[in-house]
Amino acid sequence: MNSNHLLLEEPIRMASILEPSRPSYFPSMTKIVGTLGPKSRSVEAISRCLMAGMSVARFDFTWGDAEFHQETLENLKLAIKKTKKLCAVMLDTTGPELLVVNKSDQPIPLEADSLVVLTPDQEKEASSNLLPINFNGLAKAVKSGDTIFLGQYLFTGSETTSVWLEVKEVKGDDVVCLIKNSAVLAGTLYTLHVSQVHIDLPTLNDKDKEVISTWGVKNNVDFLSLSHTRSGQDIRQAREYLSKLGDLSQTQIFAKIENVEGLVNFDEILQEADGIILARGNLGIDLPPEKVFLFQKAAVYKCNMAGKPAVVTRVVDSMTDNLRPTRAEATDVANAVLDGADAILLGAETMRGLYPVESISIVGKICGESEKVYNQDSYFKKTVKYVGEPMSHMESIASSAVRAAIKVKASVIICFTSSGRAARLIAKYRPTMPVLSVVIPRLKTNQLRWTFTGAFEARQSLVIRGLFPMLADPRHPAEGSTNATNESVLKVALDHGRNIGVIKSHDRVVVCQKVGDDSVVKIIELED
Repeated sequence: MNSNHLLLEEPIRMASILEPSRPSYFPSMTKIVGTLGPKSRSVEAISRCLMAGMSVARFDFTWGDAEFHQETLENLKLAIKKTKKLCAVMLDTTGPELLVVNKSDQPIPLEADSLVVLTPDQEKEASSNLLPINFNGLAKAVKSGDTIFLGQYLFTGSETTSVWLEVKEVKGDDVVCLIKNSAVLAGTLYTLHVSQVHIDLPTLNDKDKEVISTWGVKNNVDFLSLSHTRSGQDIRQAREYLSKLGDLSQTQIFAKIENVEGLVNFDEILQEADGIILARGNLGIDLPPEKVFLFQKAAVYKCNMAGKPAVVTRVVDSMTDNLRPTRAEATDVANAVLDGADAILLGAETMRGLYPVESISIVGKICGESEKVYNQDSYFKKTVKYVGEPMSHMESIASSAVRAAIKVKASVIICFTSSGRAARLIAKYRPTMPVLSVVIPRLKTNQLRWTFTGAFEARQSLVIRGLFPMLADPRHPAEGSTNATNESVLKVALDHGRNIGVIKSHDRVVVCQKVGDDSVVKIIELED
């Protein structure tokens, strides 16, 4: 695999650009999160999404009821069995979202340079000059000159269903706004976003708690995407809530950064969260357009150095209705990979788009090509320098395994792990080859029944760049393994690597494992 890698600083042969991409079991090291919805919820559609490269399925509870999402999830389980592809589940909360209440569902035309009143009185009918909303504190939060965005989906620049409003005055509980562009509000779900203004609503609202405690508990979700995360306290409160819900205490919380508040408090949020989602749709409204890329680069860098996954959203919006992305979108995906993103999240493209499978496939191909020119050497040195000395024992082992793998041009790194931490640390150093994470289950008891851990840990690595999990036989203990047991598990991992085509005869493989109390990195060369 390494022979295909080059640095951006090296001259690229123009002829090589025309060479077709080589098909691989792993379309890319960068992971793809797909949002399942009306256009992607059948067993057949989900199976094709999994084969195209989706490794995390996102369920967005801003629309659709629990029954709808449960049917989709049952289809996902069938698709996983059919394709034999692992897939994690992400529950996306609603959060403090402001909505227009349009009971009639009739289209509402809005004319540029006209006035429209936003009112908390939800009993009134929505019209071209009056829009009821679901929040009675807007008048206290805004002032004259503030900008409000209103649309069925977040702004892309080409939609006729999005409108910008400028606050002219506040009258009691009502807000009078000037319409900046003509649009027609057609449909049911219309969200408001007030630029750089604090909205006094809980990050985890009652509806979110109900969904988590019922649908989330029932399905043991792997990830909670906490919408509109604004502070580290938001994460702490969500984690405290999950800790009371049985197995959901293992659920990882990803902070969804959507506004300037999240940007200002980013460091404390990163410290508390298990991962970060850069929700560029809302960020692109809250921040000036010329500042969005700066935040992306800074935030992804901080995630990389902390060893926590960074997920970038809103990359190929045009593929909602078109078979190919724009040139700018394709370049945007590549730059997210070169910035260091772990995963790309597709929303409308897979949820309601006409080409969900093609969107996943094309994004995967762009990611794969971008990884070939990722400057791993520069990144490795930068990460080692950031970590500093003395390194922790685990950090030293992980960085040594990656350095050894690159020096000997290994085809894969195999890591034995029970908690997943060792494999995540290896992936932090961005090796150019896949990391096969062999998750060895642990036996635990609550004094009523025996259960094995490991499934959560395996699925949660499906959002981390370059990390590909497999579950070991639970009869192989995680602790105090004998040499014979280790060799038995290693043989299973090597056979798996051969079967999926990432390991061939005479390849070198770096193995990271625990033998007794010692952590060992060894290099093996395979025979015929």
